[in-house]
Amino acid sequence: MIRVLVVEDEPVAAEAHRLYVERVGGFSVAGVVHSGGDALRFCEREPVDLVLLDFYLPDTHGLAVCRSLRAAGLPIDVIAVTSARDLALVKAAVSVGVVQYLLKPFTFASLREKLERYAEFHRASGEVTGQAEIDRALATLRTSEQHALPKGMSAETLEAITAALAAASEGLSAAGAASAIGASRVTARRYLEYLADNGLAHREPRYGQVGRPEVWYRHGPA
Repeated sequence: MIRVLVVEDEPVAAEAHRLYVERVGGFSVAGVVHSGGDALRFCEREPVDLVLLDFYLPDTHGLAVCRSLRAAGLPIDVIAVTSARDLALVKAAVSVGVVQYLLKPFTFASLREKLERYAEFHRASGEVTGQAEIDRALATLRTSEQHALPKGMSAETLEAITAALAAASEGLSAAGAASAIGASRVTARRYLEYLADNGLAHREPRYGQVGRPEVWYRHGPA
């Protein structure tokens, strides 16, 4: 069983990540923490194989956490789970031992593929017979295909909708989400439905005084 520490400062996102990990066979959640300092203390006292690490933490940056893990000699792998899109940061992440990089917002399917490929890499053991076998082992960490958004949808709008939903503790209707990001109600509903269909949000009927209930959306899994 691969033991995973979730490091995410946003409680709703942290809970979603925990639930996602527990849905993947062969993985267990060792713990959930919300800061870099807590992550390091946890890793020093508890057995951890893999860290799902947000880079933008309240007390430090994820890269600093990676460097501290390496300096402490802890044999722990890291998957970055972050909205950071700067290629210089991606290169820096690779240099400190990050084995996978997953951009927010993401679907359960995207995380599952990362974890399953990591598990295959993690299971590899023994002495290789040559370069080809080394190349195959490293190739297991690379995804086989891109999880593209449906035609007509953009990552920027999806990210805006996700951020608006996460900031709304009571949830949002399609009209509310449209107003929050400056889009049409139809567009907002399409993105909200996409998030709900992929387990990143859940639907709630809200009953008014007359007529059919209005669908509201809340961030995180049902």
